Amino acid sequence: MWKRIVSLVTRRRARMTPRQRSGLWGEREAESILQAKGYKILGRRTRVGPRDEIDLIARSGNMLVFIEVKTRLNEEFGRPLAAVDRQKRFRMSRAAVRYLKKLKKQPASFRFDVVEIIGHPDGRQPVVRHIENAFPLPKNFRVP
Repeated sequence: MWKRIVSLVTRRRARMTPRQRSGLWGEREAESILQAKGYKILGRRTRVGPRDEIDLIARSGNMLVFIEVKTRLNEEFGRPLAAVDRQKRFRMSRAAVRYLKKLKKQPASFRFDVVEIIGHPDGRQPVVRHIENAFPLPKNFRVP
């Protein structure tokens, strides 16, 4: 049975584009940095609803943190944070509210963070920036 599972995972990775592999690497880097800071990772690539996905969900003390990870090879075209535009913030907020509605016990508070990863999986140590409270929940969303 384990051989079948390993084979399935290997085939999925073989079908990934270099961009997808880089993104997955960036998410793993972000996760290890956050864990070193004391965050407890609750979810990875969490699907919420038909179209929405949250890269990482973590807990830091009583704070629930929804994290978007942006991986770039370099900053030639600007910081990765710039890619978290209004539309991305809207989708992330919608996913977070849906996630919160599914919880039995609501957290005391929550926030949205962005982790920038600049580098390449085959390169040297990446540059990592953790932007806490990167944006607020838009006013048109209501928390349960």
